[in-house]
Amino acid sequence: MTDTRPTLRLKPKANARAIRHGAPWVYDNEAVTDRRTKNIAAGAIAVLEDGEREPLATVAVNTNSRIIARVLDRDPAAVIDRAWLVARLTAAHTHREHLYDAPYYRLVHAEADGLPGVIIDRFGDIAVIQPNAAWADVLIEDIASALAEVTGVTTILKNAAGRARVLEGLDQDNAVLLGTAPEAALPVPMNGATYMADLMGGQKTGLFYDQRPNHAFAAGLSKDARVLDVFSHVGGFALAALAGGATSALSVDGSAPALALAEQGAAAMGAVDRFSTRQGDAFDVLTQLGEEGAQFDVVICDPPAFAPSKRSLEQGLRAYERIARLAAPLVAPGGYLGLCSCSHAASIEKFRASSTRGIGRAGRASQLIHTGYAGADHPQHPNLAESGYLKALFYRILP
Repeated sequence: MTDTRPTLRLKPKANARAIRHGAPWVYDNEAVTDRRTKNIAAGAIAVLEDGEREPLATVAVNTNSRIIARVLDRDPAAVIDRAWLVARLTAAHTHREHLYDAPYYRLVHAEADGLPGVIIDRFGDIAVIQPNAAWADVLIEDIASALAEVTGVTTILKNAAGRARVLEGLDQDNAVLLGTAPEAALPVPMNGATYMADLMGGQKTGLFYDQRPNHAFAAGLSKDARVLDVFSHVGGFALAALAGGATSALSVDGSAPALALAEQGAAAMGAVDRFSTRQGDAFDVLTQLGEEGAQFDVVICDPPAFAPSKRSLEQGLRAYERIARLAAPLVAPGGYLGLCSCSHAASIEKFRASSTRGIGRAGRASQLIHTGYAGADHPQHPNLAESGYLKALFYRILP
């Protein structure tokens, strides 16, 4: 049978070997972008060829994006249909079922799970899909149908918010793909804590599962401790610390709705009497706490991505240093400071250097006792540094 799919060809000097060895992306400056190529519809499935016209892979094309092609399958003859989607989703689901005894996790982590640009988080019988690539938008109904078949979820929501869809030239329209949208925040159990996830109006898919192992590590430091959680969102580290036996936890965030959800989570855990919140700009609140002479046994700072791109790297690193400089004086002698980054552009080495410099500028001596990453439901694609975005550094602040 004649292959009627369009073709996308690499330029002669492009690195075809990288694709053969597993690289998942082709940038627009690596491909021949003639009139025929520009006429390929966004999200179309195509055959990727090298400069000698040898087929390399089956790809999804989007000429509106800097990433002009995403590798779907290294088999150039692969058929991207419902059966293919079921196979990919089954592989992802099997992995998570091995990891967790309850269905609360990231089910699909984009390229690392063989579904480029697709994020799926599971909340019991509800799944939230972020189709952050054009091909996934085109096939969203098939993805939802295959997802229901594989997992048995009864409600599937599409979350179209976020920077990634803007970069792909996609809309920001949310939708209910299956079932009925929840009318209230859902309780999510994790590390002995209860988090309230707003799947319709919250950030991203409603909850950040990636910090699960770092929450657990912080909880292990928090027995009988006074804990400060900055950039807390819906209670992240604070609720985990309370579950770990903290005597008190203060959540700081700029979002009143997020802090209200954190309070609901504390109530669901029976920990309201040990929990408090403070709304405001994190830098301002850290400064104010320092002026008040506040002291905590454990301080955690988990900010948004200060360096979302290489262009913003230096500015982002300065912000990470400033966070460390403001937070370190709040740690009681012998206490612990956790500093996190979700900026893929900031390598672990650069982030560590900025954090350590900030602690030193605060006049504190420290030991680096632990380095954490995202949980195993957020696998890294070995050929894509961006998939290893999360870093968490835990320091002991010396007496």
